[in-house]
Amino acid sequence: MLPQLLIFDLDGTLVDSRADLAASINHMRDGYGLEALPQEVISGYIGSGARDLVRRSLQGADLQVDEALRVYKTHYDANLAVHTTTYPGVLEGIPKLAHAGQTLCVLSNKPGDACRAIMRHFGLDGYFTRIIGGGDLERLKPEPEGVITCLEATGMDAGQAWMIGDHHTDLVVAKNAGVKSAYVSYGFGDRLDLEAVVNFASFSDLVDYFV
Repeated sequence: MLPQLLIFDLDGTLVDSRADLAASINHMRDGYGLEALPQEVISGYIGSGARDLVRRSLQGADLQVDEALRVYKTHYDANLAVHTTTYPGVLEGIPKLAHAGQTLCVLSNKPGDACRAIMRHFGLDGYFTRIIGGGDLERLKPEPEGVITCLEATGMDAGQAWMIGDHHTDLVVAKNAGVKSAYVSYGFGDRLDLEAVVNFASFSDLVDYFV
C-alpha cells in the first residue's frame, strides 16, 4: 500500500483504559459522598472529553462540574497507567506500521498531557508525528480541526489519510475532515448507525491491511 497517514483514536483503539478512568471517576464521586458507578456505566460516558465524562458521571447530583473535573484530573493524572493496557497487537503493530512507511498520529478527546504520558509509558510516543488531545486545540472531535492539524503537520493529503477509532465521533470527524474512516470493533465505543470505509476486528487485522 502507498504511504498513508493513519490517525488513531486512543481510548478503545490503542489502549483499554476503562479501569483507570472508572477508578478516577469513582474516587471523585466518593469525595462527594456518592456511590461508585459500575465500570460498564462509566465506559459508556467515554469519548467526548474529560469534562463531558465528569458531567455525565454526576447526573442527578447538584455539584459544580468544573470543581469535580479538577478532582478527577488530579487523581487520573497520577494513576493513568495502573491498569491500562494496550490492545493485543498494538505494541508490535505500531512499529511495524512505522517501518512500513506509514505516518502515524494520535487524535483523542482525552486531555493531551494524559495522551502523551500514556504513549510514553508504553514506549510508543516516538512512532507518532503528533499526539493531540483535548486542550491542545480549541475544538474536540468531531470538529475537523485535529485532523486538519495532523494533515498540516505531516504534509499529507486528505486523500491519503485515515481516521481510525472505536467511537462515532471518530467516524463523524473523518467525514467532516474529508478523510477515510476505519472502525475497530474490539473497542468500547458506540458507532451508532454510522458506517466506516473498512472495519477491523483486531489490531493485527488493521496492521495487515495497511502493511
